[in-house]
Amino acid sequence: MSDRAGGTAGRVVFFETDSREQAYFGEALGPLAPVFHSEPLDEDSTHLAAEAEIVSVFIHSRLDRPTLERLPRLRLIATRSTGYDHIDLAACAERGVVVTNVPYYGENTVAEHTFGLILALSRNIHRAYVRTQRGDFSLAGLEGFDLKGKTLGVIGTGSIGLHVIRIAKGFGMEVVAHDLRPSRILPEVLGFRYVPLDELLQVSDIASLHVPYLPATHHLMNRETFARMKRGSLLINTARGGLVDTESLMWALDEGILAGAGLDVLEGEELIQEESQLLTQPAVEDKLRAVLRQHLLARRENVVITPHIAFYSTEAVHRIMDVTIENINAFLDGNPQNVVSAPAPART
Repeated sequence: MSDRAGGTAGRVVFFETDSREQAYFGEALGPLAPVFHSEPLDEDSTHLAAEAEIVSVFIHSRLDRPTLERLPRLRLIATRSTGYDHIDLAACAERGVVVTNVPYYGENTVAEHTFGLILALSRNIHRAYVRTQRGDFSLAGLEGFDLKGKTLGVIGTGSIGLHVIRIAKGFGMEVVAHDLRPSRILPEVLGFRYVPLDELLQVSDIASLHVPYLPATHHLMNRETFARMKRGSLLINTARGGLVDTESLMWALDEGILAGAGLDVLEGEELIQEESQLLTQPAVEDKLRAVLRQHLLARRENVVITPHIAFYSTEAVHRIMDVTIENINAFLDGNPQNVVSAPAPART
């Protein structure tokens, strides 16, 4: 049954959009008269979606219980991301709010960025660039290492992890992987083997994270797990910042357990955008410490940080927009797709 009648301005509201997205979504969803905002949606910006039945957000929005309570007409959250840790799924289910995501849009895109970070560290590209910008063309300290013959440990063999494995085999690397639900067929097809996490950490020259952020994976990389890693190895994280305990990461770098880290995501990365506002807020000691740790990481020559852009290619962005449009239309047609949280079942 279609639910398209009565499309009025404010019924569909997009957050975290730029001019390109606004033009694309505006043309595709014109009859719904969507409203666009550049800022994230959180408790303080709910007035911008007071009448919204559908909101579309990205990763910096925070759809927690207090925010949802301020959106009484909300029926659909269409997040333009694969991950949904920024959305309180339990609260959505209680309120009968459907949540959809974009499950597949940039597996190869993120995998390619993963290897961009690996190469930036293995061949000291970042360090060399910074040095030559100062007019220093000496080779001292810039000797890298070949990827061929090295062991890559892939933690999480979903769509992105499998693309990383394919690329690694092209470089002539040995690959071990860890996953709670290993495949029986893929190791033989792609030429890798599954091992326990401890073994992966012990044998990998490079460990790369590709698991979702869940309570069970919070601080998956901590002082204990870092201590098990092969000395002089690299850590790559293009998944979610909360997988890595930043304080423990800095300890591992200081101890020489890690020779370097490539990070497209940071724990509490949203605080960097908000840091100018932190000084005016009460009880922000922990947040200020988090921001300080991030700045200290960024100053290290053996750490390469990119601002959560592993997904950000022209092709991937268009796939994200197209699937988001499909998700909204499917919901309005009464056949929701890519649902990650459905309304709680009625009790009898």
